[in-house]
Amino acid sequence: MGKSDFLTPKAIANRIKSKGLQKLRWYCQMCQKQCRDENGFKCHSMSESHQRQLLLASENPQQFMDYFSEEFRNDFLELLRRRFGTKRVHNNIVYNEYISHREHIHMNATQWETLTDFTKWLGREGFCKVDETPKGWYIQYIDRDPEAIRRQLELEKKKKQDLDDEEKTAKFIEEQVRRGLEGKEQEAPTFTELSRENEEKVTFNLSKGACSSSGAMSSKSSTLGPSALKTVGSSASVKRKQSAQSSAQSKEKKKKKSALDEIMETEEEKKRTARTDYWLQPEIIVKIITKKLGEKYHKKKGIVKEVIDKYTAVVKMIDSGDKLKLDQTHLETVIPAPGKRILVLNGGYRGNEGTLESINEKTFSATIVIETGPLKGRRVEGIKYEDFSKLT
Repeated sequence: MGKSDFLTPKAIANRIKSKGLQKLRWYCQMCQKQCRDENGFKCHSMSESHQRQLLLASENPQQFMDYFSEEFRNDFLELLRRRFGTKRVHNNIVYNEYISHREHIHMNATQWETLTDFTKWLGREGFCKVDETPKGWYIQYIDRDPEAIRRQLELEKKKKQDLDDEEKTAKFIEEQVRRGLEGKEQEAPTFTELSRENEEKVTFNLSKGACSSSGAMSSKSSTLGPSALKTVGSSASVKRKQSAQSSAQSKEKKKKKSALDEIMETEEEKKRTARTDYWLQPEIIVKIITKKLGEKYHKKKGIVKEVIDKYTAVVKMIDSGDKLKLDQTHLETVIPAPGKRILVLNGGYRGNEGTLESINEKTFSATIVIETGPLKGRRVEGIKYEDFSKLT
């Protein structure tokens, strides 16, 4: 058979090999060409087109590396978002599925040397939640899509509304029961003597000694019966009266709480659980921590002028007056000196202004005094650094 025969075993084997993945050592990322063996890669490296690509890359190697890194990151995150959503998954599972595509960008052409370095970078930049376990690194995609965030907020709002309705119904039922019990006086229990009707004599054909002993026992029981029942009934009634008096006293103690105290307790309980993953607020001072903007803005302070979509802020630099649009992952709060004004950004006292009293460097927390709202004048300890920032 000739070489051009399409159905020969060798031709079929060559087509199968060309479709699958080949060895990475024989792949040229600059030309995006996969060679089948060492001889093919050697011939390709000596070709004119390959030499031209190397000359282009030598002029600006950083530009090519940035391009390949961006393509690798975008394709990896797109696969993670479509395939796994916001589920927690092992990073090696995602990577193996990514490299199964024949035309993928190889990691040795990017700025990351290993998959672990790339995973840590995703966590630092805020693209994913990462955590290390004995089995390796796990990643979880953070969906910042406005439509997904809107759906999540609607679900939380609906769940909260359902819980509020259930609580209102339960309180209404308790109020109705309490009102019903107030109108009625609890009747004291009455005790009567034990009486038997239609008594019948029971006779036993026993010996003389047994009869005498049984007669003595019956005479004793007949003499002790009514008095014993009366004493038991009187002691039980005394105990029940004492328990009723103690329960009445406990109810009076509970009623001593004013309505304002109850409202403040419920408001404080709600605020303790009111934590969110966004913290930006207008008119606070923040610090830029990203290096992507250069040394001009790194570690510089600015004022938040506007908050967009809860996670993005327009920041006006204090030194130069420049305005920048930054994500909250590229910013951090500013801790002022004791005695300065601050704004609580997260937690139970979110939105309240206050004064910084002291700083605890061991626990990375501070003590503040609330100056606004119904809790004005309250001294709060243990507020974390990331939950408050300096006010302008």
